[in-house]
Amino acid sequence: MLSHPHQLYEYHVWANDRLLAHLKQLPEEVFHAEVTSVFPSVSQTFGHIYLYEQLYKSVLAEVPNEDIYPKIPGWTKEVQGISLDQMRKLFDDVAEQFRDLLRCTTDPEKAMSIWHPHYGRIDTFFSEILRHVVNHGTYHRGHVTAMLRQQGYAGVPTDYMFYLLERQGCHQ
Repeated sequence: MLSHPHQLYEYHVWANDRLLAHLKQLPEEVFHAEVTSVFPSVSQTFGHIYLYEQLYKSVLAEVPNEDIYPKIPGWTKEVQGISLDQMRKLFDDVAEQFRDLLRCTTDPEKAMSIWHPHYGRIDTFFSEILRHVVNHGTYHRGHVTAMLRQQGYAGVPTDYMFYLLERQGCHQ
């Protein structure tokens, strides 16, 4: 059985995978279509999620900010104008890197102090930062669902309860 923080991360990966698989069933142009929303397109929303996956993976690995910040432009450029399949590959890769980090973390409840560029020092725990990653993804997957509806397409359920039901072998 997975520890709770690890299970939450697996839910996050499952929800991203489920939404990316749903997008694969829709016309290609849906991924890049411009909409009026928080982000100008579904692809840019996923690009944002990816950027923060990379950033918070680095934070959890205790990489110093001065080593993280110079990588942000590269992560941003990495997702610009790419196809859905290419985005899926980036998400698969970062998920595996995250899993490696989680496997190597002996204490998911360890205390951490991180420095936020706008808010200063935050005293927190590894598990809380991981919860933030999951919550951040959930928030933006909701945006993607709204963008799909704007374009005349249904979303796909990615609620945590559906993840638990699927894990137990229940079908929706």
